[in-house]
Amino acid sequence: MALKCGIVGLPNVGKSTLFNCLSSAKAQAANFPFCTIEPNVGVITVPDERLTRLAEIVHPGRIVPATCEIVDIAGLVKGASKGEGLGNKFLGNIRETDAIIHVLRCFDDDNITHVDGTIDPIRDKEIIDTELQLKDLETIESQMAKVQKTAAAGNKDAKTLLRVLEAFKEVLDQGKNARVVEFESKEEQDAARNLFLLTTKPVLYVCNVDEASAKTGNEYSKKVEAIAAEEGAEVMVIAAKTEEDIAELESYEDKQMFLEELGLEESGVNRLIKKAYSLLNLETFITAGEMEVKAWTYHKGWKAPQCAGVIHTDFEKGFIRAEVIKYEDYIKYGSEAAVREAGKMGIEGKDYVVQDGDIMHFRFNV
Repeated sequence: MALKCGIVGLPNVGKSTLFNCLSSAKAQAANFPFCTIEPNVGVITVPDERLTRLAEIVHPGRIVPATCEIVDIAGLVKGASKGEGLGNKFLGNIRETDAIIHVLRCFDDDNITHVDGTIDPIRDKEIIDTELQLKDLETIESQMAKVQKTAAAGNKDAKTLLRVLEAFKEVLDQGKNARVVEFESKEEQDAARNLFLLTTKPVLYVCNVDEASAKTGNEYSKKVEAIAAEEGAEVMVIAAKTEEDIAELESYEDKQMFLEELGLEESGVNRLIKKAYSLLNLETFITAGEMEVKAWTYHKGWKAPQCAGVIHTDFEKGFIRAEVIKYEDYIKYGSEAAVREAGKMGIEGKDYVVQDGDIMHFRFNV
């Protein structure tokens, strides 16, 4: 399930430093614009303490965590929608992602140049929002020119698409992102999805702060939090340079000691990866046996046969039933056999909606 989160932002806000922490694929980090030209892609593991707890019980040959892809995209400048800087390349790379991690500089440092000379995360956010909105308007107006005549002639699909385009155009003309528009009918939802607009992608705002602000944030990040709340978007605070220092420590104990000194229970990188996974609307079911304890990725809301198909297409085609153990029950009773004896194993059919953390065993016949 190759879904991608794209890390975006103005030049020199800490995108590549953050990417370095997230992935073993190392992006160059330097103090000048357009250091990142081609997008760097890293496959990152999703931290999941449940796998470790299960492995302590099952003693498997290996643990296989879930993964997702993170893409470090070239920095944007004002005018990108018209091709300024690396605009066309940047916007094309964003179009290929499924969600956006928008990094905003929320720290002062005279040694790191800001492309606009001063620190103002709200202005920086609006620059990128505006460029994405302008590109979406360009897409919408092009589509409208093609579909208006067909819609006027009474074509049902064309009329649906035109309604969607007009709804998007109305909010974009107001300087808002297209993701605020909601459609009721499935036909409209499908038409909206097929437009692949940049500002319909879910977004997480990441405030890159100094080390002293890693726990509570600062005046810059508070402003971003207020704007994000108005949009209904998520926001988190992270000190990317500090996270880079933590990542370079060799032992788990040293990393935990560093985090404790900062007053943090978990690294910002771990929190960010989990949020990115959630931003992509992904969840995890687990298989646990002597060979391996493995996390399997599925879309939130999927039913048992679809999740069976994640393991193998034959499992979905010949699906009979799913045997389901809740993670808490497995931990409480200490083994699959004990869960069965306690009557806590669920036998579920084709309509069962899989829940995050379910431990699954599929019965099938092909």
